[in-house]
Amino acid sequence: MKIIEPTVEILTDIDRNKVLRHIEKCGRTCYQSYEKESENSAEKMVQMLIKSGHESVLEHFSITVKMKTDVGAYKDITRHRAGTAFSIESTRFCNYSKDKFGNELTFIKPCNIEELTDLWNEWVGQMKETELSYRRMAELGAKPDQLRMILPHSTAAEVCMTANLRAWRHILRIRCHKAAHPSVQQIMKMVLFEFNKLLPEVFDDVAEEVA
Repeated sequence: MKIIEPTVEILTDIDRNKVLRHIEKCGRTCYQSYEKESENSAEKMVQMLIKSGHESVLEHFSITVKMKTDVGAYKDITRHRAGTAFSIESTRFCNYSKDKFGNELTFIKPCNIEELTDLWNEWVGQMKETELSYRRMAELGAKPDQLRMILPHSTAAEVCMTANLRAWRHILRIRCHKAAHPSVQQIMKMVLFEFNKLLPEVFDDVAEEVA
């Protein structure tokens, strides 16, 4: 078996200036203020829209993210439906006993269990037992939709998630909050970190709130 850290990859090609100008043009439609466009006006326009609560304009641009996370985390994330789209690695059709998966199960390292403690050793032991049972069931002819029945929340899976900027701001506020499950906080804070590097005008305030 493998134990890995969660990962995040931004699939959308993001050109900061183009994104800000795109949002600006959409926003100025509301105010019919095209004459105020200038070389440096987009950043201020976007900040004004957010500050005034006119966030519907942010729905005109979407970002797709590929996350490698645990099944438990993506179950929470996929509860967000409005303005979002998901494509998820299917444990029903993926047979992890096959060569393409290295003939092994992959688990996400739990961020809420300290490594090399008694709790950690118990978790590792359970994951090993799960893999052994998975292999035995596969040898007995079990299909992937039968094999999936024993997979734990720690099982690693890829998720492609698309949401518009307004939806992302809402989701990140909720899922980076201390009330969210630790593994959800972990992956969503990774997403927020990447977003804030690319589009600080849109995500600075969210990053400050959840810091």
